[in-house]
Amino acid sequence: MNMMTELKTEAKFADQFGRSKRKLRISVTDRCNFKCVYCMPEHPEWMKKHDLLSFEELYHFCDFMVRRGIEFIRITGGEPLMRQGVVHFVAQLQELKKLGLKRISMTTNAHYLKQYAQALKQAGLDDLNISLDSVDADQFKQLTQKDLAPVLEGIRAAQAVGLPIKINTVLMNGMNDDQILPLARWSVKQKISLRFIEFMPLDGDRKWSTEHVVSEQQILDTLATEFAVTSQANDSPQSNSDPARQYFIDGHPIGMISTITNSFCGTCDRVRLTAQGEFYNCLFAPQGLNLKTEIKALTASAPLSQASLYRTLFNYIWSKESGYHAIEQRLKNQPSRKISMHMIGG
Repeated sequence: MNMMTELKTEAKFADQFGRSKRKLRISVTDRCNFKCVYCMPEHPEWMKKHDLLSFEELYHFCDFMVRRGIEFIRITGGEPLMRQGVVHFVAQLQELKKLGLKRISMTTNAHYLKQYAQALKQAGLDDLNISLDSVDADQFKQLTQKDLAPVLEGIRAAQAVGLPIKINTVLMNGMNDDQILPLARWSVKQKISLRFIEFMPLDGDRKWSTEHVVSEQQILDTLATEFAVTSQANDSPQSNSDPARQYFIDGHPIGMISTITNSFCGTCDRVRLTAQGEFYNCLFAPQGLNLKTEIKALTASAPLSQASLYRTLFNYIWSKESGYHAIEQRLKNQPSRKISMHMIGG
């Protein structure tokens, strides 16, 4: 069988539990101007710039993946707007919509969004997820070591150019759990969808414990003191793979991403690539694949590079665990991996 015949027989990527992979998250940098405790180590060691995959190499990998079933690409970091050329990358990715790509998204802390919102809209970005863990200026500075005002300006700029927005809030017990109602009120007033996220064990200095987790039920109970909380039915295939459980507060949409207490792993359709070419079949995977050499060969159109990369990825994705709790049990007595949220992009 020659290479062209072999490539035509390649199936879309799926794991051993029958979960097809439709979403690719690309971290374009590990650098960030914020120092959120659930993400960034106290003393981060940044990837060297010459070790990062170029945008051309990332584009060729995205092309390869879209041809094999990926329909949604999310650009993450670190803070993706800190990497020069990311707006042009968004524009480049538009070419893949001819091949089946449906949506190009970005996750950002919005600090630089005021200056980039218009350009991102013009480049064809479809939507934004924005991290916002407090609307109290003093608390925000304590959490991030940055000012709140530029973030709110960035959100307004994105709204002004018509970019759809979701707000992501990671709650931590004793740190910002008092923000449930203020953020809910703010999201209703701004007409922006809000998603509360349970604190996950991906913090840079590995100080996570279950004591820090504010559970979905605790959040719902707090919301119910002020709002009429109702559940939103999730009937469509797309909503079934959404990590957020959907609710309404006084008719306003709100989501809960509750990895710890109500794991969404059973319908997971995501895979991830870091800025230096490490591929992960799960946010919590104890081990990834270093694909830098294979991606460079792909970009250079090396003979058999596509068939070789497909086989490597197919086997790794197929072996994906059932989910977070299965990995947690298996690795209970083993050291955790060294990669944290700022490198893999969430």
